[in-house]
Amino acid sequence: MKNLISLFTLILAITFSAQAQDVKTVSLEQTKGEFTQKSITLSEGSYVFNISNNNVGSDVGFVLVPAGKDAADAKNHIKEAYVTKAVADGKTQSSKTVTLKKGTYTYFCPLNPTPQYTLTVK
Repeated sequence: MKNLISLFTLILAITFSAQAQDVKTVSLEQTKGEFTQKSITLSEGSYVFNISNNNVGSDVGFVLVPAGKDAADAKNHIKEAYVTKAVADGKTQSSKTVTLKKGTYTYFCPLNPTPQYTLTVK
């Protein structure tokens, strides 16, 4: 029985480790009125967005919307992509894990405010 529990624990640990490695990080930086990355191309998968505030002078955020949807309407936003807390000057905050499928998305910051940029998933 001890061996069976040990084996189960090992399998569970390996499974969680493999899932954690599947999440990639995308780091984006905002300066006053813009993101420094004007477009992004990613492969399908799970991502966490790290948003850095490089002396914007106010808090910043992050909004991700499927292309063709009204970006001004919050019901179209991918809520998991929001940073968990507004990003203060000189700080970085992360989103929750977002699973992206093939297609085109728009990202922007309504707090900074920035233009809308393109994120493509191939």
